[in-house]
Amino acid sequence: MTLPALLQKMLRLPVVAAPMFLVSNPALVIACCRAGIVGSFPSLNQRTAEGFEGWLDEIEAALDGKAAPFAVNLIVHHTNDRLEADLDICVRRKVPIVITSFGTRLDVVRRIRDHGGLVFHDVISRRHAEKAIEAGVDGLILVSAGAGGHAGNLNPIAFCREIRSFFDGCILLSGSISDGAGIAAARAMGADLAYLGTRFIATTESAAVSGYKEMIERGRMADIVYTPNVTGVNANFLAASLIDAGMDPKAPPRPFRPDMSDELDHEHKAWKDIWSAGHGIGMIGDCPPVNELVERLENEYHETIRQFYS
Repeated sequence: MTLPALLQKMLRLPVVAAPMFLVSNPALVIACCRAGIVGSFPSLNQRTAEGFEGWLDEIEAALDGKAAPFAVNLIVHHTNDRLEADLDICVRRKVPIVITSFGTRLDVVRRIRDHGGLVFHDVISRRHAEKAIEAGVDGLILVSAGAGGHAGNLNPIAFCREIRSFFDGCILLSGSISDGAGIAAARAMGADLAYLGTRFIATTESAAVSGYKEMIERGRMADIVYTPNVTGVNANFLAASLIDAGMDPKAPPRPFRPDMSDELDHEHKAWKDIWSAGHGIGMIGDCPPVNELVERLENEYHETIRQFYS
């Protein structure tokens, strides 16, 4: 297993708080980094490139180089008309970690790595992983079955073990991890870092509305629906939020994929009104501040490890 030098001795816990559309904001990123884990956010959470750079100003001023590094998520798909502007900002500001999604581009990877930044790429299959490795990424985020938001359908144990059999770079495992035992399990399977999203939606600093947080606190695995009918790409959503938006959770898949540029307003409305979560929702029952949550995760993580050596 390989943890990049940038992260060695910088993390209290081997965790990245995933970038979540309309949920991850500067307050959440700052709280995560101060607590000793990687905080992240999608650049598109700000509707303009200027606003995105303003968020970087806020985060960098608050952290002042004295906390864990942060990450920015860039959508690399050719229909994202903000990509070049946001990439230019990331390069000029020397963003320490960039998470790329929906496509792999060698030029993007090279530009980030030229200033010493790390590139972690979302993958849902071995084929995607192989393409990302060819592009020279530093790490692979294995978005497995049960992950919140856009997720794959591969078992996380099998997926992680297969990718580790031929990739000695950094592996981040995503999919239903909501407690310290899950973080320890990810490490035992060969991952360097656990990638948690849903657990950080239900925190004080998250930008999620109160109804969203409360639905997660009450929810169970059976409340999650995997469907392409919201955004055109398979994703896990809370069934109750689909019903509240007038959609049938059991409706058959519709054969379309929205254009990420022309349909940005559609995407914004979809994620605003219909709420995503992963299968790990059943282990979430409260909405604490991030620092309290990370302390709890750390205690659970070390207790799980001690059980194997006692």
